[in-house]
Amino acid sequence: MKIHPLIYTLAILLLACNPSEREISSSGVQSAKTKHYRTYCNPIDIDYSYMSHYRAVNQVSYRSGADPAVVNFKGRFYMFVTRSHGYWASDDLSNWTFIRPQSWYFNGSNAPAAAVKGDKIIVLGDPSGQGAVIETDNPEVGNWTTNFSVINTSNGVQDPDLFVDDDGKVYLFEESSNVWPIRGVELDAENYYVPVGEEKDLLYLHPDEHGWERFGQDHRSEIKPFIEGPWMMKHDGIYYLEYGAPGTQWNVYADGVYTSNHPLGPFEYAPYNPISYKPGGFLKGSGHGSTVKDNNGNYWHFSTMAISVNYKFERRLGMYAAGFEENGQMYVNTAYGDYPHYLPDTEVEDHKHRFTGWMLLSYQKPVRTNSALVEEEVNVVDESDSGYMLEQIREFGIDKINDEEIRSYWVSAANNDSIYVEMDLEKPMTVNAIQINFQDFRSDIYGRPDTLRQQFVIRTSLDGDQWETIADYSDNQRDMPHAYLELAEPVDARYIRYNHVYCTNNYLSISEFRVFGKGKETPPATPANFTAKRQDDRRNADLDWDDVPGATGYVIYWGIAEDKLNLSALMYGQSEYELRALNTGPGYYYQVEAFSENGISERSGVLFTP
Repeated sequence: MKIHPLIYTLAILLLACNPSEREISSSGVQSAKTKHYRTYCNPIDIDYSYMSHYRAVNQVSYRSGADPAVVNFKGRFYMFVTRSHGYWASDDLSNWTFIRPQSWYFNGSNAPAAAVKGDKIIVLGDPSGQGAVIETDNPEVGNWTTNFSVINTSNGVQDPDLFVDDDGKVYLFEESSNVWPIRGVELDAENYYVPVGEEKDLLYLHPDEHGWERFGQDHRSEIKPFIEGPWMMKHDGIYYLEYGAPGTQWNVYADGVYTSNHPLGPFEYAPYNPISYKPGGFLKGSGHGSTVKDNNGNYWHFSTMAISVNYKFERRLGMYAAGFEENGQMYVNTAYGDYPHYLPDTEVEDHKHRFTGWMLLSYQKPVRTNSALVEEEVNVVDESDSGYMLEQIREFGIDKINDEEIRSYWVSAANNDSIYVEMDLEKPMTVNAIQINFQDFRSDIYGRPDTLRQQFVIRTSLDGDQWETIADYSDNQRDMPHAYLELAEPVDARYIRYNHVYCTNNYLSISEFRVFGKGKETPPATPANFTAKRQDDRRNADLDWDDVPGATGYVIYWGIAEDKLNLSALMYGQSEYELRALNTGPGYYYQVEAFSENGISERSGVLFTP
């Protein structure tokens, strides 16, 4: 069939005008102009703001994104994030564009609330805690207006959530405290959003009964935990009030849920809590989030993940498949939660299971570079306390670049286009994707300058002699601090080389250079001799299994129903785990599986502890 020359010309012009939607070039080389993915990888790769509101206090420069409130407005998604001086928009939950609104809160919004009411988005979250609702019918421009009254509560509005019910009534839920509970009140949407009556106390933490609500790293602190970040959902006539606990800087930051037949309760604790929990892996924590329905009818949970190295509020965002079981149980699947997963518009057999099966190939593989700042005395967070800073020697050698820990990182002694990092996978493997996580070391950037960008070239080789370019970002003008590169076609490679061109920071620093795909050998065996024993403190259980030869790590699963083991924890190089996130009331079921670069084992048999 012949194509009319005019039609052909118009097609070429359309592709030229929309480079972000073009397919990968025929050469197969990924570039900044050819991004069109089926997958994503946490943390979400957006141009996180450098925080400026703490600058006068401690002069620490760091990026952060936290407390995401995501809404679906007319088929387009808008994501509101703490102290970002604007917000992001996306059509596909993959490519996010930052919007600098015409009018907005002076200091950005703090733990913002967002909801759709009719043909407008309404937002609440003035950092003062004494603000009014703002609204717009054009979030792309951001002409936010308000003629509403300031909402005054006894402690100021902290971590608010706005919920619009099916009947058009509007409710406010709020609090961030280790003293006060989550509170709720109806707002009169026809009368300046003034509260209707007094706020009601809705729910408190009970860490003596709920192990996951205990404070500290791995729930090991005696400090009273924080309850915060409410988010209301309605499903099949039931109200699901989500909340975050026990503290944003810890690996166990999580979301739980209470349910009710009325938006203001009374509420009942869900015995399967928490719903969103990710204590292990590269980037940990999954609390203070929001849940949104995509354009295909599926749910997604956005949450806060902790770094807390430069400052305790140094955080990132994660996105996970979520939904409801047939019995109404809410779930958020965080298994392999920082490995590549399929995006919402990619069809899968089961929305609950969107993991690609692309395994981590780079963990602790031999790596070398021509530039490294070996060690230096710096300020770091003491994890035994709630954010205390102390002087400590930290190492920044090249071995930190693939240890699967975002809190450690390699720092180059310079920042120029002669620097390289070369990784040996030790065997030829199939490479599907690469993620480069840039980190801030001694940065002096604040706010949202337009100059931020990372430029580099990725090359691969089978023999270390003949090299092929698979990703060329040498002219990239986009800020991509967690650069995720899904290859147009998988490539076979043993050696992966990062050639640096430019980054805006004073130092080139990378917390993790991650390579995903598949090895060419068999997956590991199922862990043998799996045991589970509940401690006298029923909030804890000891899990143990035999080491599996060739395994990189293990994932344990648990839940209160044998067919709903929706909670998980991933660990590297250990064959035991003290699970400290149980509720004292129900009995629990458990399974374990091993994984390696070659795939995932069959799961063990299911164990039960009453």
